[in-house]
Amino acid sequence: MAMSPKPENEAVDPKDEAVERRPEAAGPRVKWDDSEMRSFYANVCNVTSTREEVTVLFGMNQTWYTGQEEVRVKLSDRIILSPFAAKRLFTLLGRVIKEYEELVGPIPLEPRVAMDPEPKG
Repeated sequence: MAMSPKPENEAVDPKDEAVERRPEAAGPRVKWDDSEMRSFYANVCNVTSTREEVTVLFGMNQTWYTGQEEVRVKLSDRIILSPFAAKRLFTLLGRVIKEYEELVGPIPLEPRVAMDPEPKG
């Protein structure tokens, strides 16, 4: 039994194995070169933008105790994206967060209350 192809303007679910794939729709194969990749950890990020670019700043919160008057964030990396790349990142991160929360549970956006290292008293 032959399947009827989906219209070109209709979204195709990549998980739907029953959909016929046309080679020209697949695009070029991407080869990821990680030979110069570096890994960093960040627990803080911020985003700014102009009409031409979106800048994402990453860093580490250096504050160890609650109640401090000043929070120190040491910035380590800045990634500058075109608006198109930023929207693609937004879409990909949204999918990853959705899958994570379905598996593990909701991620609260409120900051966690840090424990003081020594009890007062």
